[in-house]
Amino acid sequence: MPEVMISKDQKDRLIFYVPKKDLEETIESLEFDTPEKWGGEVVLGDGQKFFLEPIAQPKLPITLRAKRAGGGD
Repeated sequence: MPEVMISKDQKDRLIFYVPKKDLEETIESLEFDTPEKWGGEVVLGDGQKFFLEPIAQPKLPITLRAKRAGGGD
C-alpha cells in the first residue's frame, strides 16, 4: 500500500504522485468529490486505478495511503 501525494497543478488539475516509483500522473476521475466524501476509486491518465479510503475533502497537497484497485499494492 504505497504512500501517495495528491496536489493540484497550475491548471487546477489533480496530480497523483508515488515517490517510491517516481510516478506522476493526472487524476482523470475520482469516485467521490464532495466536501463530505472525497476519494474512492481513482483513475489516472495512464489507465492505472487506485483506491483511496474516502474522507472529508482535504486541503491539498496531502499524503495518503492508496491501494491498487483490484488488489496488490
